[in-house]
Amino acid sequence: MTDQPETVEYDSATGGWGSLRGMAQTALRDMASPGALATLRTQNKPGGFMCTSCAWGKPKHPHAFEFCENGAKATLWELTTNRCTPDFFANHSVRELRDWDDHDLEQQGRLTHPMRYDAQTDHYVPCTWDEAFTAIGSELKEIDPKSAIFYASGRASLETSYLYALFARLYGTNNLPDSSNMCHETTSVTLNELIGSPVGTCVLDDFEHCDALFFFGQNPGTNSPRFLHPLQKAVERGCKVVTFNPIREKGLIEFINPQRPSQMLTGKGTQISCQYLQVRAGGDIAAIMGLCKFVLAEDERRGGTLIDYGFIAEHCSGFDAFRAKADATSWERIEQESGLSRADVEEAGRVYVAAERVIGVYGMGLTQHVHGFENIAMLVNLLLMRGHIGRTGAGICPVRGHSNVQGQRTVGISEKPELVPLDKLAEQFGFDPPRDTGMTTVEVCEGVMDGSVQAFIGLGGNFLRAVPDQARVEPAWERMRLTVQIATKLNRNHLFNGKTAYLLPCLGRSEEDLQAGGPQTVTIEDSFSHIHGSRGHRTPASPHLKSELAIVAGMAMATLPPNPKVRWEEWTGDYGRVRDLIAETYHEQFHDMNARMFEPGGFYRGNSARERVWKTKTGKAQFTAPEMLSATDVVDVDGRYRLVTVRSNDQFNTTIYGYSDRLRGIEGTRDVILINPDDMEKAGLAVGQRVALVGDAGDGHKRRIDGLEVVPFDLPSGTIVGYYPELNPLIAISHHDRSSKTPASKAVPVRIETMP
Repeated sequence: MTDQPETVEYDSATGGWGSLRGMAQTALRDMASPGALATLRTQNKPGGFMCTSCAWGKPKHPHAFEFCENGAKATLWELTTNRCTPDFFANHSVRELRDWDDHDLEQQGRLTHPMRYDAQTDHYVPCTWDEAFTAIGSELKEIDPKSAIFYASGRASLETSYLYALFARLYGTNNLPDSSNMCHETTSVTLNELIGSPVGTCVLDDFEHCDALFFFGQNPGTNSPRFLHPLQKAVERGCKVVTFNPIREKGLIEFINPQRPSQMLTGKGTQISCQYLQVRAGGDIAAIMGLCKFVLAEDERRGGTLIDYGFIAEHCSGFDAFRAKADATSWERIEQESGLSRADVEEAGRVYVAAERVIGVYGMGLTQHVHGFENIAMLVNLLLMRGHIGRTGAGICPVRGHSNVQGQRTVGISEKPELVPLDKLAEQFGFDPPRDTGMTTVEVCEGVMDGSVQAFIGLGGNFLRAVPDQARVEPAWERMRLTVQIATKLNRNHLFNGKTAYLLPCLGRSEEDLQAGGPQTVTIEDSFSHIHGSRGHRTPASPHLKSELAIVAGMAMATLPPNPKVRWEEWTGDYGRVRDLIAETYHEQFHDMNARMFEPGGFYRGNSARERVWKTKTGKAQFTAPEMLSATDVVDVDGRYRLVTVRSNDQFNTTIYGYSDRLRGIEGTRDVILINPDDMEKAGLAVGQRVALVGDAGDGHKRRIDGLEVVPFDLPSGTIVGYYPELNPLIAISHHDRSSKTPASKAVPVRIETMP
């Protein structure tokens, strides 16, 4: 037996001086404007602006510095002094820029002028706003509305999102996918079916009362660092944290609070998880089934006094079938599929049994699987057993990744017509909204490849970089008739254009939005269904920028026939009038929106499941009996691995701030494959060796990425890890959750091939 290589790891805690250094490096690298620090002081506070990074809640009583490392990076990135001007595009062809990496494209800085793509010269050239709107409107009038896509990333405000959805429906389409289609659409579908609410049931105050937190596939250290503050407080008052994740993420192991001088001086952090179980990729259904099986056995041992049978009888259906499935499932199969021992699962079960109030927290480690629905459904089963949904200090908590991605769905950006009050919109605006189901992200990609999609309007984001099967989608993208990208910075999606193409620069959320009615306020929704006002104060990066709302209105006016009930210019001049429209359409949730938007902690739009009102088909919360124990449908064979794609500590979604994944101990590169040392030895691989990853979906399409460096890492056998979005080309477009069509970026079947 040869000596195994040491696994790579970060030898400190999350937060601490490392977090401060990370922010400082970003400030220097992005050449942030002198006012950036003043802007950070108002971030996530009433009267200030709401962070464009994650969707974590904003407390009623904020810290002196109510931002995290990632939130600060997002703000510094937006307030860079670098500018991407028409001169830059005159000096670089689009095809030349395709060879640049993601980081270098965005490092060119803020876009300053509206640009038109000139196919003859392969350059972007400056244009006027009127020219852009007229051309976009002319193209949209010439095509079938059902062939046009209105995509939205998670950044746009509630006001912009509401009008964007209205524009699409007035035009004649429900093709309104958004970034939720790529991450938490599984949540929306599963929770809506099982508890009658498409979002989580918790609020921030619940973390002050819970006795146990069970984490599944969520990494607060990288994806939602402000979560670490209430998590730290919960642990210090005796709350237990049990984590299920293939990767040992530092944020759930130890945290040094940068706002606590004693911890900063001593370097002694708070230990977070009392138990950390490295479930194999795709093994969460089995792991949670093991927890449930233990609870059922313990209830029987205690004479039926553990499970909340009164709650189940009054509020639930399907319990008997679920119990029968748990009884019929062997521990041998649970251990095999989860990769965990029965003893470890039962130890976690004892934490659950001892807790009076339990919160189940999860992220894309549950949603982005072929059987993501069943992942979340099993967590719902676990929580329902003891009545942990619908009371203080307990509930289900999906952690959303992008600021306001949840809010966009709330105010109408959805391809599902049944989720939108179409009759109310028809009454308000005097038109007949389309009633057919629109396209999801997966269906958009399929439509681009088969030619049925003719136009794509992107309200923010980097769609083409974020989707699966990039090598197949990118060439087809250029066959579209029209592409429009609304953005603050240059990204890879802007380098693939339809026959008519425009790149439209917009204001950032931290910048002053001055319209005819004066400075404007926008609103966003956090992960806890609270609505917050956001007001930017910085000078815009260019006098040629327009707000996202003004751009949407400009395109709509150039496209749609006049309608006396549709007043685009009036709404652009005063966003308060748009909030009045939102309050009229969604009165129960948004009444008095203008008066409430700056309430400390935001105003709560409510959640029926939190009140134990179950808006399901049966009128009750639903137990389910899974037909499988693995969240992947890939059969394990020799040489096949389950790839998990992740984000780094120096990244937000497709935005790459730098090349430091500090919390995993990886510096200076993203071209890596993390692998268990035993698997390395079995495959005959050496540390630092360059290999290729080859897709193993078995659908006849070749998918391959060369030049990845082998890095030994603490992972379950058979699970390997690499970075998103670089490894997206390995994901087949057909590899998605069966219920929601969320791309399955976890447990992707791949093989490793050596390179000459």
